[in-house]
Amino acid sequence: MGQPQSKSECPPATALLLPDPAEMALIDRAGSRTVPVRDLMEHAGRAVARAVMRHVAPCRVLVLCGPGNNGGDGYVAARRLAQAGWPVAVAALAPPRAGGDAAAAAAEWQGPRVAFTVEEAARADLVIDAVFGAGLSRAIEPDLAAVLAAARRVVAVDMPSGIDGATGCVLGYAPSAEMTVTFVRAKPGHLLLPGRERLGRLVVADIGMPDTVWDVVPVRTWRNAPGLWQVPGQTVDSHKYARGVVSICGGGTMPGAARLAAGAARMAGAGLVRLAAGPAAGLYRMTEPGLIVDDGDLSGLLEDRRRTVWVCGPGLTEDEVGRALPALVKAGRMVLADAGAFAWAAGQPERLVGVGVITPHEGEFARVFGAPVTGRLEAARAAARRIGAVVVLKGPDTVIAAPDGRAAINDHATAALATAGSGDTLTGIIAALLAAGMESWHAACAGVWIHGEAGMRAGPWPVAEQFDRHLGAARARAVSLGLEEAAPRGADSRHCRLAGSGGVR
Repeated sequence: MGQPQSKSECPPATALLLPDPAEMALIDRAGSRTVPVRDLMEHAGRAVARAVMRHVAPCRVLVLCGPGNNGGDGYVAARRLAQAGWPVAVAALAPPRAGGDAAAAAAEWQGPRVAFTVEEAARADLVIDAVFGAGLSRAIEPDLAAVLAAARRVVAVDMPSGIDGATGCVLGYAPSAEMTVTFVRAKPGHLLLPGRERLGRLVVADIGMPDTVWDVVPVRTWRNAPGLWQVPGQTVDSHKYARGVVSICGGGTMPGAARLAAGAARMAGAGLVRLAAGPAAGLYRMTEPGLIVDDGDLSGLLEDRRRTVWVCGPGLTEDEVGRALPALVKAGRMVLADAGAFAWAAGQPERLVGVGVITPHEGEFARVFGAPVTGRLEAARAAARRIGAVVVLKGPDTVIAAPDGRAAINDHATAALATAGSGDTLTGIIAALLAAGMESWHAACAGVWIHGEAGMRAGPWPVAEQFDRHLGAARARAVSLGLEEAAPRGADSRHCRLAGSGGVR
């Protein structure tokens, strides 16, 4: 039971998919067998023009067009705005490839063409950045950066130029757009920092991409939201063991962290929560009356087969983790490792092999695995593969990665979560969902979302103890939204809920 459970089927949450630029290129190619690229480009450019007309009053617009299909979208947007009576000029970084779809779109632009210069960008009231989009994987040139920096207001097509659509990294320079218009689905870079902070308002456009593309191109990254997973609700025959038992290892010097995790597990719906404190049980006796404190030896407690889910790490010293965690793994328990477990496993990730879920923040992650060098998403995936466990890499853009390659990015959170003890609360929530029988990756994803929901309900400056009182409502909200997403919907409603993006078409 210590290993994540074997359900590796991708959930049917296609509206939540986050294809990276390489996957989006394959999707575009697959879609073009049904809908010509030139038609998709026309739909995309028209969507940009519509979004701009809804966003600002008519003004002088300069459309900066790159040589690829992102630039082709820009030429279409320029033509559509001009047809609506807007004063529009186009500046091309380089001409499109002759004979391509972007060249055809450029040929239809009959309006003013101006130099691609700082002066022209500064003269315009609004600059539409259709230079590179999400597929860029190298730093933009200084001359281009200077032109973009001169713009007073920017609307980006697909992605502000200079942001890597796969990682969210800023490649040298990227403008801060006040709106980004993107197509089909979001990419990871739309949700990952620091790129997410440069998007402004993210607008989605359905450009007529056929649904059959999702059967052709396997995408393994999702936006974290109900519908990706379903949280168990209450039934008439529920009892405490059906709701699950969570056991938490309690240390002898820092009891607060284990108590926070225990409180969160109880308030998130666990049927029974027990603190295994051994000789330190006295520190926990005068605590919440519904929390059971065990003073017995761990080996004896492990004889109870109902105690399948264990939390090991919050408030524990390295020595305490070293005594408890190997025993839990050897006993085949589902172990959620956090906090002190990362100090114990510093530079030795193999020590975590056999646990089910780990929940490090970036500093703890770096202590065990080294600092991420390819972005948070791929770093979390690599760590999950390495130790065979679900990795919850915490942060304002938390990544939840499974050993089989599934990953989700969470943007349902608030800065209010940035307070001491918040991570212990998250640990307790995930443990409660594991005890309820959820598959480990789904439980981690749902726990992160519920944690974020509770933070939003708690207000702007809460302390960790205040999150607990909102966890029941947060879980109920997750249950209701999951049921809503699972209900049949008409074909026209499937793509309107999620910000999404196209790619280099």
